[in-house]
Amino acid sequence: MALTLAAAELLDTGTETARSQGGAPARAEIDAATLEQCREGEPQALRRFVLCYQRALFAFLGRTVGRGPHVEDLAQEVFIRAYRALPRFERREGVRISTWLLKIAVRLVSDERRRPRRVMVPLPDDLPANDELGPERRHHVGDIGRAVEGALGELPDDQRVVFVLAHFNGLSMAEIAALSGVPEGTVKTRLFRAHARLRLLLSDVWEALP
Repeated sequence: MALTLAAAELLDTGTETARSQGGAPARAEIDAATLEQCREGEPQALRRFVLCYQRALFAFLGRTVGRGPHVEDLAQEVFIRAYRALPRFERREGVRISTWLLKIAVRLVSDERRRPRRVMVPLPDDLPANDELGPERRHHVGDIGRAVEGALGELPDDQRVVFVLAHFNGLSMAEIAALSGVPEGTVKTRLFRAHARLRLLLSDVWEALP
């Protein structure tokens, strides 16, 4: 697991730090007042809603169905479904809107699996700047980022979704089980198999790092 976790962290250098159950990345949530305005269809509130969650949503979709124009279509569909369901959404303790959106996205990804498989496109070379990394280190970080993206594309769909939710979105096994509609034991099995496969696929790249 250490191999894949470290690679995930490097892939997200300059953005959110990926973690597993040991500590979820900090995720911004809209406040109660904005949520209420969204329920009423207030345009500026809906815009803030999109701006708050679009980055995480695009990242999840890109890593699970492959990057490309279709990701924007899927993200738009997630937000449309969310807008329609917002009047019925109950904000309770421990229930995050970000997780609720991911549940909608997971359902869409499940539908997407029935279509021809998308090609997983590697991250571009121009990764976000990070003052703590020198040019040589940034080069290696880019190599690992592209390797992880490619390796994710080699995973079966169910394993890839579980891995992304756990390591990039910081969800617990119980949360992933609830989103995916499968037992927690099944989630753990899929994550274990994803770790094993990624460890094998990434071993050469990892060993080549200074």
